[in-house]
Formats: sequence, structure tokens, C-alpha cells
Amino acid sequence: MTTLNGGMDDEDKWLAEGIAGLQHNAHYMHRALDSNNLRDALKYSAQMLSELRTSKLSPHKYYELYMRAFDELRKMEMFFMEETRRGSCSVIDLYELVQHAGNILPRLYLLCTVGSVYIKSKEAPAKDVLKDLVEMCRAIQNPVRGLFLRSYLSQVSRDKLPDIGSEYEGDSGGLVDAIEFVLQNFTEMNKLWVRMQYQGSVREKEKREKERNELRDLVGKNLHVLSQIEGVDLDTYKGTVLPRILEQVVNCKDDLAQYYLLDCIIQVFPDEYHLQTLETLLGACPQLQPTVDLKTVLSQLMDRLSNYAASSSEVLPEFLQVEAFAKLSSSIGKVIEAQVDMPIVGAITLYVSLLTFTLRVHPDRLDYVDQVLGACVKKLSGKAKLEDSKATKQIIALLSAPLEKYNDIITALKLTNYPRIMDHLDSGTNKVMAVLIIQSVLKNNTFISTADKVEALFELIKGLIKDMDVTSADDIDEEDFKEEQNSVACLIHKLHSDDPEEMLKIICTVRKHILLGGPTRFPSTVPSLVFSALKLVRRLQSQDGDESGEEVPAIREIFMILHQTIETLSFISPELALRLYLQCAEASNDCDLEDVAYESFTQAFILYEEEVSDSRAQITAIHLIIGTLQRMSVFGVENRDTLTHKATGYSAKLLKKPDQCRAVFACAHLFWIDDREGLMDGERVLLCLKRAVRIANAAQQMANVSSRGGSGSGTLFIEILNKYLYFFEKGNPQITASMIQDLVELIKTEMHSDNPTDASADAYFASTLRYIQFQKQKGGALGEKYELIKV
Repeated sequence: MTTLNGGMDDEDKWLAEGIAGLQHNAHYMHRALDSNNLRDALKYSAQMLSELRTSKLSPHKYYELYMRAFDELRKMEMFFMEETRRGSCSVIDLYELVQHAGNILPRLYLLCTVGSVYIKSKEAPAKDVLKDLVEMCRAIQNPVRGLFLRSYLSQVSRDKLPDIGSEYEGDSGGLVDAIEFVLQNFTEMNKLWVRMQYQGSVREKEKREKERNELRDLVGKNLHVLSQIEGVDLDTYKGTVLPRILEQVVNCKDDLAQYYLLDCIIQVFPDEYHLQTLETLLGACPQLQPTVDLKTVLSQLMDRLSNYAASSSEVLPEFLQVEAFAKLSSSIGKVIEAQVDMPIVGAITLYVSLLTFTLRVHPDRLDYVDQVLGACVKKLSGKAKLEDSKATKQIIALLSAPLEKYNDIITALKLTNYPRIMDHLDSGTNKVMAVLIIQSVLKNNTFISTADKVEALFELIKGLIKDMDVTSADDIDEEDFKEEQNSVACLIHKLHSDDPEEMLKIICTVRKHILLGGPTRFPSTVPSLVFSALKLVRRLQSQDGDESGEEVPAIREIFMILHQTIETLSFISPELALRLYLQCAEASNDCDLEDVAYESFTQAFILYEEEVSDSRAQITAIHLIIGTLQRMSVFGVENRDTLTHKATGYSAKLLKKPDQCRAVFACAHLFWIDDREGLMDGERVLLCLKRAVRIANAAQQMANVSSRGGSGSGTLFIEILNKYLYFFEKGNPQITASMIQDLVELIKTEMHSDNPTDASADAYFASTLRYIQFQKQKGGALGEKYELIKV
């Protein structure tokens, strides 16, 4: 570090000394200019420019010194112009005079300065002066000094080239001379720039590379000047300019120069020229050094051409005419084959750029898109799963491009090589890509309408459907896993066909895949499949059953599939399986399939008996069973009695008395359903309610024994009272006003006892009494019945 800092301090000191010497001589030069003393002006200007002979400064520091000298030379040029205008000295004499400067470098700077004035005077053809200057600059072979000298020559001559339409065109020269001058200067500058890498010891190679990078723009400015020449049209560029530049690029055999100059060509010349000279430009690529970063160069070329194609629909025929895709594809293949050491990420990056180009220029050519993907598959074949994060990122970009372009997965499913690329992704990345595919389907509201496409889609997202590798449970992020499986569940609802037969095939295809997913995935994916199948059941029933009155055979097949599918959840999530069986029961009720409905309830009861052990889960399950059974109309007397008997039996066996009570009085609704003949059994309703009262009494006694008071049972009595009122209003002859009166008195007694009651129970009872009073005030037949109840 000390040596480095010391070197930097020395450079600063040398720069300061050079600037001081330059300013000192510039001062005396100004005095000579002010007094029109040409001889002294030349003397001090030469001494001033001698400071540029130093070899101690880095390019960055040398540039500072050069810019100060450049500013002074501009003043010198104005003085020369004034001298020749006044006639004090002819420009020819000046041109001869400055060549007497003692040192070659100051002499050439002054010669270039006078040469600029010489061309402007038109006393000699511009082409001759330019040719003379570019040849004489060869005398400086030190790379840094030579590059800055030739940069100065380019700067002072760029507005004096005999270009088409220029004032210097004609006898002074023509377009060919202008191009030749710039190309010759460029060639010599590139040689100097390349030579820098061979100077100094091997240990300083990294330092030299850094210095060369600092100087590259000096070389590149020549190409910018060429691109600005008015007469350089497509024919001239194709026939002269590009071949000459590429000849220098190939022959210099320097990877830094080759990369930079190719990049310059792409950046400074028009896109139209690149399109029309694509074969020539691409033909040079395999001839370059193996270490040249061609992936970046070619990617930039394709990006520019893609943008050019997108700029106007009128240019697209040109792309077809020159067969741009075929040439780019062939060139990329040759480059990848030639650069055997190219990292896999480099090759994939090239294919991403080619695919982007293809999607913009030939969006309708899926064969081109698949061809690019196929080339990528070929490159990846025989290799292990990608572990390079950069390469993986590029693969995701490659696979995402068709989704973004076509806004649907259906088009991507037509690409045979799409799934083959996904096979090369590791498990984690495969999941990421699968999520992106599903998001594309959901975002664009795409419906997959055939079983074949569903099969292809599930093959793409198999990373989410099943375990692709052996992963420890500790390594799985539970939140991410749930989110992934929820996305699969949402996807299932986007699989739809208007043709019932095709839809059934889709359901069978989905079932086949999700059953491979293992028990941890079933609770997320199986319900979506069940509801999708039930939706098909109702559609089949509405389309066929209602019209013909006959049973649709496919419906039974679907219910068989559903029962087999739900069975997979029995031991994993019995509560969920029970809910799904009840959904099947409701659907079979709508289809008038009593045996299927009975089987669904049977399976639900088996799950309740054998698998649902948590008391809270039992409460929820029994209420779901009661609620579903209440809505069933398909059962005959025998089957309904069997099921209601089971429901009431399980209700009375719940762990806690309050839960038993509520379940039992809920069962009362199973025996009284409005407008349903044979399902208005007032006596059995009353039995349920009386049984609920007994259980509530038992709950009250248990609460008193445990010194907790009777607040819980008090609420139960109020809830039972409301059930009595419900059936009383419905016209159940077994429910009398005296029964309700007795229950009201019981509750009043309970609430005025020494046992504490909670405020919510008080409010609940008060609200119930207000309702009774309200019904009395309304009058009518119902009001008359309520008059018998004294509150």
C-alpha cells in the first residue's frame, strides 16, 4: 500500500511539474503572440509542447496535461489564421517553418495546427495535407504520446474532411480521401493501442490493461467520425468502411481491442446498416480471439436489431429478406462451438438475446422460438443440473420470454423443447419457474381446455406437484410450501372444457398428477379437484338429466372417482375429508342418486367415528352433518331414519354437556322440514327438545357442584326456548303454549336464584321476551297463539 501511495504521490508531483512548465512557456508564448512575434511564439510553443514528451504519467494524468496544451494550441491556431489573413506570413511558409522545431513531438503538434489552417486557406488540396499529416504522425511510436497526437489530428481535421457537400470537396479531394484519412488514422491508432500490452514486465500486465481501458475512447472516436461522414451511405459502408474496420479488428489479435471495436461498430453505425451487413459482421466473430466476450457483443447487436424491428412495421420485411434469424442463429452456434471454454451462462445469455430478437421480429414463427430453445437444450445436454445462479437466472429469463410475449401458457405448450429445458433446472429453480407459469395462467385468465394440454402443463409444473429430490422436512419453508400449493389449487379451477367428455378426461389427468404429490400436498390440491368435478356433475345434470329425466352414466363414474380421491385424505386430514364427503352428498341429492348420497354419509360417519378425536372438531363435524342431512330430499324413510338416528346418537355423546345440548336440539330440525311430506314429525321434534332440556339440567347441576354457577346452563335454557318458539310458530301441534310458559318460568327462577348470571344471558332472555310481546302486539292468528304465553 505504501509503494502504491508513493507512486501516486510521485505522479501528482510529475504532473504538477509538467503543468508548471507548460504554463511558464505558455505565458511567454502569449506575450509573443500579443506582440506578433512569430519566431518567439513558435519557440515557446515548442517548449510548451515538449512537456508532452514525458513518459512518467499514467494515461489519466497525461490527459490532464494534454488538455491544457490543447487549449493553448487553439489560441495558436487562431494566431496562425490571423497571420495568414493579414499576409504577414503565407500559410505555405508557416507549414515549412514549424517543421524546424527541434523535437519531433512538438513539431508534429504544431504541424497539425498549421495543417488545419492550411486546409482552411484552400491553398492546397485538403486530401494532400491530410495525407501528409497522417503519414508524418507515424514518427511517434510511443503508444501514449502517439495516441494523443493522432487524437489531436482527428480533432482539428474532423470539420475539414472533403466530404460530400463539404466546402473542401472537389479538386481538394473527395469522399474516398476523407474515408481513407480516417481509416488510416484509426489503423495506426489501433496499432499503438494494441502495442501497449507488450510494454513493461509481466507483473504489470493488470496495470497496463487498466491504462489501455482508459485510452480506448481515443481509438473509438475515429469510428464515430466515420459514422458522421455524410457520404458514407449503405453501399460505401458495405463495400469499404466495414471490411476495412473488420480487417483491422481481426488482424490485431488482441481480445480487448476486438471486443471494444466490435462494440463501437454496433453502437455508432445505424441499425439499418447492421441489418444489411449482418453476414459480414457475423462472419468476423469466429475469427476473433477465444477470450473475446462475444456474448455481450452479439447480445447488444440483437437488442439493437430487436428495437429497430419494433420501431416500425415497415422494416420487418427487410429482416425476412436478409434472413436475419438464420444468420444470427448460425453465427451464435459457430461462436459457441469455437469458444470451447465459454461458461454455460455465456451460451445461455446468447440464446436469451436470440429468443428476444425472435419474439420481437418473428412473433408468429413458433418454429423459430422452438429452434432457439432446442439449441439451448443441446448445449445443456449431458450436463448436471444447473447450479450456477447466473446461468439459472438466464434460464428463467429464457423460459419467461414466451409467457410474457404471448400472454398465455397455451402457446408455450406448443413448444416441444420448453419442458426439456426445465428438466435441466434444479429443484428450487424448477419450482420458481412453475410458480411463474401458474401466475401467467392466473394473471391472463387463461383456460386450458384439453386433457393433452393439461398433461403438458402439469409436466411443466411437476416441481410443485411432486418432490423432485430428497429434501429434509426441516429444509422446507412451510409458508412458501403452502403458497405454492395454493397456486396449484387455483390453477385447477382454470382447467375447463365446454365438452363434458373432455372435461372428465381433464379431471382424470389432474387426479393422476396430484395423487403423486404425497400426503402433505393433498389437503391443498384435492379440494380443488373435488369442487371442479362437482361443478361438472351439476353441469351434466342440468344439460341432460333435466331434459330426459334419465340418469347420466358419467355422473356415477365421477362420484366413484370423487370417493376414491377423498379417501386419500382420510388419515391425513379427516375433518376436511368429512366436509368433502358431505359436499358429494349434497351434489348426489341434486342428481337424485340416493345410493351415492347414502354412501357419502356413511363415509362421513366412519370418519367421524374413527378419525375425528378432537372435541372441537367433533362439534364442528356433527353440526355439518346435521345441517347437510337437513337439506337432503333424496332419502327414503328407511335410509333417512338410519342417518338421523346416527346423527342424534352422536350428538348426545359429545364430550361436554353444553355441546351435547346444542347438537341435540339442532337435530330437531331433521324431523320438521317445511313443505316436505313425511318430514314434519312433531312428536320426534318434541323428544329432541325435551332431551335437550334434560341435558341442560344436568349441565346446570354439574356447574353447581363445581361451584361455577349456572350461567352456562341458563344460556342453554334460553337457546332451547328459542327453538320451542320456532317450532311453535311453524305449527308443530306437539309444542304448546303451556310448555313454553313452563320454560319461561324455569328460566326466570334460575335467573333470580342466588347463582350469578352473566350480562349476555340476561340480555338474550330479555330480547326473547320482547319478541314474544311483539308477536302479541302484531295480532293475527300467530298473535292469538302467543296470547296464551304470559311474560
